[in-house]
Amino acid sequence: METTRCFREQVIMKRPYLREEWIESILKNPMKMVKQENDDRIRYWGFVKELGKYLRVVTLVDGKTVHNAFPDRDFKE
Repeated sequence: METTRCFREQVIMKRPYLREEWIESILKNPMKMVKQENDDRIRYWGFVKELGKYLRVVTLVDGKTVHNAFPDRDFKE
């Protein structure tokens, strides 16, 4: 899994419980996907059973390089 420096140095430090397999699963089979208009990053959502929450994964424009990931309490199906 490709990641940005920000993801490696900040996101994982703040959220060490995040698992690579959760992120990869959401990228392969998202419940929802939206391209952000302001910076072309792509947002993906998926439900993580182990967390009991929806996880938002943000990639760069290539759709592969993970920039951010976090539980999204505002996600609505």
